Order: sequence, then structure tokens, then C-alpha cells
Amino acid sequence: MKTYDMHSGWPRLLAVILLSGCATSPEPPQEALPTAAVAQIDEAAAAILPLLSYLQFLQRISPQQLLRERAILTVAPPTPVTQLRLALLLGQPRAPQDLVRALGLLEGVLKSNDPAVASLHPLARLLASQYQERLKLATQNEKILQQLKESQHRNGELQEKLDALSDIERSLTVRPSSGKKPPGAPR
Repeated sequence: MKTYDMHSGWPRLLAVILLSGCATSPEPPQEALPTAAVAQIDEAAAAILPLLSYLQFLQRISPQQLLRERAILTVAPPTPVTQLRLALLLGQPRAPQDLVRALGLLEGVLKSNDPAVASLHPLARLLASQYQERLKLATQNEKILQQLKESQHRNGELQEKLDALSDIERSLTVRPSSGKKPPGAPR
């Protein structure tokens, strides 16, 4: 008869317990977004997606249609969505731009404390940031163009002076050389 050592079965027993524990452990629960956060994301998407579709529409239509759309939005009631639509229109490069007015409209949307308008704030901030950058670049471009014009004007004046000096130089009569050298000339 074989006698079993009490200590020889421990490793097997431990292995069985560990393996059975792994096999029966439930999956850890996945972290879900709080329902309030999901509701905010859905609300923001529901408010912003139509405006992004409107932006795509503006990019496809002709400049004449842009002018008609501008007239329609100008007489429409000034709701936050209408103000954002008009700001999008005023920022279109293919239409007469009025970025200062667009920024004013966006500031009005951003100042609104209405909870329904809060979902429009990220888009309004993004547009305001882009429009401010475009205004800054336009100002820099105007300064550079002014400097270029001034530089071209100065270059023209300098060229005229050089031409006048060349004319004076050509008009000077060349003195016939005599056998004598002028005093101070090298021999």
C-alpha cells in the first residue's frame, strides 16, 4: 500500500483551484458613459449636424444663390441657429465676406445662457477662432501689400535718378586730349 504525503498533493490542489477560479470568474463590467454625458453628446450632435450639412450646401451653390440665401437669412428671425447659419454664409470665400459681422453674430450665440443654445457653443467657438485668424491674416496681407507698393515706388524713384545721372553723364562732352596731361595725373 502506498502512503500519500500530505504535502505532495498541495501543488495539484492549488493548480485545480486556480484554474477553476479563472474559468468561473465573470467578465469585468465595461465602463459605460454616464447617461447624462451620452445625452449631451446626442443633443450636441443633433444641433450641430444640420449646421454642418448647411455648410456643405453653401459650398456647393453658386455665388448668386449665396446672395439669395444671405437675403433670406437677413430677414429671418434672429434665432441662434439662424445667426450661426448667417455667420457660416458670411465666412464663405465665394461670397462677399463680412467676417466682422460674422464674429458679432457668433459672439451673440456664445453669450447666450440658454441651455438649448449651449450645444451650439463648440461650433460657434471654432468658427469665431477661424474667423479671427482669417481677419488677422487679411490685415497682415494688407500691410505686406502696402509695403510692396512703397518698395516698388522707391525702386521707381531710384531708377529715375539713375537714368537722370546716366543722361547727365552722356551729355558731358568729352574733351579732346592734348599732348599735355592734366596736373596730378600719373606719368
